[in-house]
Amino acid sequence: MTGTVNGGDDAGLRHKRRDILTVARRHFMAEGYAAARMEAIARDASVSTATLYAFFPSKTDLFTHVIDDASDDFARQIKGIRVRGDTVREQLVAFAETYAGFMGDPFVRAVFRLVMAERKRFQPTASGFFERGRAEIGGVLMQVIREHADKGALKVDRPSWAAGQLMGMIEHPVFFVPMVTGDDVQTRRGADSIATEAVDTFLARYGTGQG
Repeated sequence: MTGTVNGGDDAGLRHKRRDILTVARRHFMAEGYAAARMEAIARDASVSTATLYAFFPSKTDLFTHVIDDASDDFARQIKGIRVRGDTVREQLVAFAETYAGFMGDPFVRAVFRLVMAERKRFQPTASGFFERGRAEIGGVLMQVIREHADKGALKVDRPSWAAGQLMGMIEHPVFFVPMVTGDDVQTRRGADSIATEAVDTFLARYGTGQG
């Protein structure tokens, strides 16, 4: 734990720290790093400013932990991307639908916007955030692609490229378009339709018809 906090049991301190991070994330997302104020965060978290600084000695330290905490949350969501079914299409559709739901979540986009806005100020933190997400999500998909390539259901020379292509077809409409146009602008296609069409395009390129 950052800083020194005296008194109270470990569970109580962890709960208080969690409350501070939750409130701080909301402030940073709504106001940006520069405009967010430690005093306001402490007040909304129902702690004194002294307690806040005991946990997190500076706003820079707090912001870094907020992003690390968001990354942990995303990792837990990513672990929920489980592949169901037996055929290559069933497994890819299961992945694609889950991934589309994850990337289409307005909260996910909000945190990405926050990290992108502060990436120059917090380059190592921002880079770690993006790389962790890419590695953990892409790793699940590459494993599926390799398994079906070994079975002869896919013809893929570079699983990482193939995985990136499938993820890119999903990311563009559900993530990048709303990032640019705003969350109020909705794509005409639903997330499940986008996922299914992406998989069909992927299989048209890499499928062998054997699985």
